[in-house]
Amino acid sequence: MSITTHNPVQPFASPETAIRTGWRNSAACRDTAPDLFFPVGQTGPAITHIANAKAVCSECDVKMECLEYALMTNQDAGIWGGLTEDERRKIRRERRKMNRRS
Repeated sequence: MSITTHNPVQPFASPETAIRTGWRNSAACRDTAPDLFFPVGQTGPAITHIANAKAVCSECDVKMECLEYALMTNQDAGIWGGLTEDERRKIRRERRKMNRRS
C-alpha cells in the first residue's frame, strides 16, 4: 500500500470525478456495518465509534476519494474519508476562503 499525503483543503479531484462512486468497490469499509460510520453524538460511546471508524479509514486505499466525494456532495453526517462532520466543515470553510481570494 502506498501512502500519499494530500492537503484536504486543496481539491483532490474535480466535482465530476468526486461524484463518481466506483471507488466504493475498493473501500475498506465496504464490508463493515454502516452504523460504525454514523455515531450518535460526539461524546460517550460515540467517541469509541469515531475512533473505530477512523481506524478503518486509515487502512483504506480510497480514503481521499471518499473524503472528496463527501466534500463535493455536502455529506453532513458520519465519518467520510476518515473525517468527522466538524472536520469536513472546517475544510469547506477553508476552501470557501481560498475561492474568495482567487
